[in-house]
Amino acid sequence: MKRILVVGELNVDLVLHGVHTYPTPGREVLADGCALTLGSASAICAVGLAKLGNAVSFFTTVGHDAWADDCLRTLRHAGIDVSLVTQDPAVQTGITVSIPFGVDRALVTFPGASRVQTAAGLDDQVLSQFQHVHVSSFFLQAGLRPCCARLFTRASGLGLTTSLDPGFDPSERWGDDLIGVLQVTDIFLPNEVELAAVTGCANHLEGLRKLDNGRTVSIAKLGPNGCLTLRDGKALHVAAFPVECVDSTGAGDSFNAGFLHAWLRDRALRECLRYAAACGALSTRALGGIDGQPDASQLDAFLRGSS
Repeated sequence: MKRILVVGELNVDLVLHGVHTYPTPGREVLADGCALTLGSASAICAVGLAKLGNAVSFFTTVGHDAWADDCLRTLRHAGIDVSLVTQDPAVQTGITVSIPFGVDRALVTFPGASRVQTAAGLDDQVLSQFQHVHVSSFFLQAGLRPCCARLFTRASGLGLTTSLDPGFDPSERWGDDLIGVLQVTDIFLPNEVELAAVTGCANHLEGLRKLDNGRTVSIAKLGPNGCLTLRDGKALHVAAFPVECVDSTGAGDSFNAGFLHAWLRDRALRECLRYAAACGALSTRALGGIDGQPDASQLDAFLRGSS
């Protein structure tokens, strides 16, 4: 079994569901319910990988507070190694307020500790224990972002493979530094909004071709329209699996987990996309990012039933 290191932010999600209209200044709207759950793209992906039977370690910095304790308890319960997590009493653990609207959602995030986290502590001795390193929320992690290319370069030199989910850039500047990181990235996992913003291409296929650097496999996550990548320069599309969506929070992160689970087992690219699409779809069956995620037997049964 390959050991996977997930490097990223760790925070809680407050999910307000049953909100039927966007809140606007001066008005109050009601939610039908709420849930406080494990949040952050990195953690949701890590739990998805662990549920599928992968050996996962998590590297992050959090506050020394109740939210951090809840997050770490959830990670441990999922079987994730948290020995590389630092609790710093000088910072607060972050929170995201998530408001689902059909197959999409609106987010308000307080980044907290993720703004100060760096790659300090991830020396070659630590990295050499793993076979793959995954980073999520590139644009959200102000401290880690300048270190990411160097981290991936060192990881690649030690024989690790690498993957990156950029996440949304709240500043909407979409810095050019990402392109440099992609030179040392094996798998790139943007959604369609991120792909268009990073490449300047409204057409998904044109965007993927613009990113083609001879190394990186870029996967465009298209939500209910499935996913798209290039194989030998030609488009490879896999449709989304129809499910009754309760909450799309973390669906892209569960997609990442499914893709990496299959890819690290040397599955064919189309099969990797099917695993990813299935994990993303199944994760939307419950509130929050992790409660709907499948384990390996549930995923296999779902794929058999959908073939």
